[in-house]
Amino acid sequence: MTNFVVVVVILLIVGAAIAYIVKEKKKGNRCIGCPAAATCPSAQAGKCSGGCHANTHTDD
Repeated sequence: MTNFVVVVVILLIVGAAIAYIVKEKKKGNRCIGCPAAATCPSAQAGKCSGGCHANTHTDD
């Protein structure tokens, strides 16, 4: 029974992550994890990769 509960929890987490990715892609966000994904010039130019926002954010 414990194994079943663990499998269901993992499937729910993976399903929620996939649903979030699909939703964000439909909105047109290319860099899903970045808070500035919709307005970032790199993302709008289609040049987004894992670290594309390193130069666009400032740490004040």
